[in-house]
Amino acid sequence: MIDGRLVVDAHVHVAKLPTLSQDWQSWARKFGADTPLGELFAVDGTPLPAELDRHFADQGIDHVLLFTEYSPKVTGIQPIEDVLPLVSQNQARFHPVANLNPHLHYPPARELARQVGLGAVAVKIHPVHGGFEASDRMLYPAYAWAEQHQLPVIVHCGTSTFSGSVNAFADPVLLDPVFRDFPGLAVVLAHGGRGWWYQQAAFLALMKPNVWLEVSGLPPQRLPDYYGSSLRRLADKMIFGTDWPGVPSVAANARALAATLKTAGCTAVQVSAALGGNAARLLGLDVTSPA
Repeated sequence: MIDGRLVVDAHVHVAKLPTLSQDWQSWARKFGADTPLGELFAVDGTPLPAELDRHFADQGIDHVLLFTEYSPKVTGIQPIEDVLPLVSQNQARFHPVANLNPHLHYPPARELARQVGLGAVAVKIHPVHGGFEASDRMLYPAYAWAEQHQLPVIVHCGTSTFSGSVNAFADPVLLDPVFRDFPGLAVVLAHGGRGWWYQQAAFLALMKPNVWLEVSGLPPQRLPDYYGSSLRRLADKMIFGTDWPGVPSVAANARALAATLKTAGCTAVQVSAALGGNAARLLGLDVTSPA
């Protein structure tokens, strides 16, 4: 906890460093310069579960969502199996997130079920790095499976600077057919429309009860610039995340978000919801016995 509040970091990347592209490694060094990667990964680039658990504990983070990715042309392949040792280290804190790429996974619903069987609490769709639209009909069986099993779908909704990215696929309007065809599907807009779509992402979160706004990769103090007068209402649909390790301090980001929301006129209940309560309820995380 941080300042007595449950905190969920809903966007964290912990992968074997050799499997990651040079773009990714340069990004981590630039934006996470103060993150002690040398202490958290072995010499060969393998994550050290005990040290990572201690790191997030020291930061006051109760729950951590571990992202996986199958984007061989942009960031590389980080299969869900690579994060399972970290989950085994502390199942109360670490939770894997599945990932699907319709170019690689067939049939997608079966692959989604397999990854959920390994403990995934949500599934990430990354159109920008995977090179497909989120409304690709190849993904529809997976969306139907997720809707039926009440599994949240996290969709990358923001620009990426990595070589090979297709930023046009991050436009939230491309999700419109998915919202129409799967009205019971919970969708999280990762990165909150970063770059060109802040207002569109905010509008969708406020208009649709099953759409959530996740703010990883966004400087908390800049949120009033991005969302204007909508920020106070958005706290009810906001999910905190950092995009670690591309952030100097998870705790500092969490406190900065709390201060920004308070300045915007949000209540203490809204601030707590944005920092962890919203994510915990959506994902079914234990709030009574945080790690």
